[in-house]
Amino acid sequence: MLKSNIFPILLVNFIGILGISVVIPILIFIVTDFGGNGFVYGLLGATYPFFQFIGAPILGKLSDRVGRKKVLVISQAGTFFSWSLFLLAFFLPTIEVWKQTTSWTGSYLMTLPLLIIFVARMLDGFTGGNISVANAYMSDISTDEDRSENFGKMGASSSMGFVVGPALAGLLASTIMGEILPIIIASAISLAAIFIIIFRLKESNPCVVDTNSISFKGFRQFFQVSHKPCYTEGQVEMEKESNDGWRSIIKVEGVPSLYVIYFITFLAFSLFYAGWPVYVSSQLGWSSIQLGIFLAYFSLVMVFVQGPGLKILSKRLSSKRLILYGSLVLSAGFAILTTGNEMILFVAATVMAVGNGVMWPSFMAVLSKAGTSDSQGSIQGYGSSMGSIASILGLVMGGLLVQSLGTWVFLMAAGLFLIIAAFCFSIDSQDG
Repeated sequence: MLKSNIFPILLVNFIGILGISVVIPILIFIVTDFGGNGFVYGLLGATYPFFQFIGAPILGKLSDRVGRKKVLVISQAGTFFSWSLFLLAFFLPTIEVWKQTTSWTGSYLMTLPLLIIFVARMLDGFTGGNISVANAYMSDISTDEDRSENFGKMGASSSMGFVVGPALAGLLASTIMGEILPIIIASAISLAAIFIIIFRLKESNPCVVDTNSISFKGFRQFFQVSHKPCYTEGQVEMEKESNDGWRSIIKVEGVPSLYVIYFITFLAFSLFYAGWPVYVSSQLGWSSIQLGIFLAYFSLVMVFVQGPGLKILSKRLSSKRLILYGSLVLSAGFAILTTGNEMILFVAATVMAVGNGVMWPSFMAVLSKAGTSDSQGSIQGYGSSMGSIASILGLVMGGLLVQSLGTWVFLMAAGLFLIIAAFCFSIDSQDG
C-alpha cells in the first residue's frame, strides 16, 4: 500500500478533531453564560458519548458492509448539522425552562439555548462514528510493517487538531464576536471535511469481483478464498461469512482485554476533561485563552511524541510494552496536576503528553490487528462504544467531583492508569 494513500485520512482525522477541539476551551463559559454550572457542563459533555454509544456500532458495522467512505460522509454531515444547530442557540431568547438547587447538583438554570445545545450534541454523538470508522480505514490500508507507524501518524494528526483548535478558540473568543466565532469556524470546518471525504478520500474496502456478472458466493466457494466485504454502487453484499454482532466480537482473541483498557483510558481522561475546565476557571481564575494555551501545549508535545518519537520507539519496543510504559508515565503526569502551581502544571502537561503520545497509538495499533479485515469496523465501533460508556461516567462524575474533591479527581485518574499498567504487565507476563 502506497504511503500517499495515508494523507487524505490523516487530513480528514485532523479536520474532525479540529472541529471538536475548537469548542473545548469555551464550552464551560458558554454553559455558565446560559445559566448552567459544573453539573450541567458534565452532563452536556456526557450527552455526546451517550449517543455515540448508540450510533458508533451501527456506523462501524455499516462501514464493513457498504464501505468506509460513505459512512464517513454520513457521519461528517451529522457533525455539520449539529454545529449549525449549536450556532442557532446563540440567537434564541434566554427563556427559563426550569431551575434546580440541590446539594449535589448545585444551583443551575436550564434555558432554551442550553436545551438546543443538548439536542445538537445528541445529533453529533449519534452520527459521531467518524473516529472509529477512520481507524478502521487506517487498519485497511496498513500492513504489519507500518501499522504502528501509521497509527502514530493518526495520533499525531489528532494531536495537531487539538493544538490548533484550542489555541484558535482562545484567540477567536477574545474578539468582539465572543464564543459565536469559534462555533462558526467549527461548522465551516465540518462542511469542508465533507467535501474532502467525497473528492479526496478513496474507498479502502474495494470490490474484488464484479458482482453483477458472477455469483460472489459461488466465486468464493469455487476458489475457497475469503475477501473483504464487496459492494457496488447502490448494492451491498447480501451475505457475510462472519457474524459481526457483539457476542461474536467479544469472542475474538484479545478483544475483551483491549476493551478493558479502552474503557479505563476513556474514564480517566473523561474525569480530566470534565474536571479540568471547571477547576481552572473556578479555582485558578483562568480565562478561555489560558485554558486554550494549556490544551494546545499539551497536544503540541503529543505531536512530536506520536510522530518522530513513536517511530523510533516502535522499532525498539513492542506495542504492548509501549502501552505499559505509557500508562505509567500518564499516571505520574496526572499526579503532578494536583500541585496547583502554574509552572508545574505545564510540567504535568508535558509528562501526560509523552505518556499518552506513546500509549494510545500503540494501543490502537494492537486493536487494529484484532479479528479480520471484514470485522474491523465492528471492533472499532464497539470499542468506541466502550469509550462512550466510560466517557458518560467520567464526564458526569468529573464535573461533580471536582467541585467537592478538587484535585483529588486527578489522583483518581492517576490511579486508573496504574490499574492499566498492572493489567498490561499481567498480560505481558502471561505472553512471555
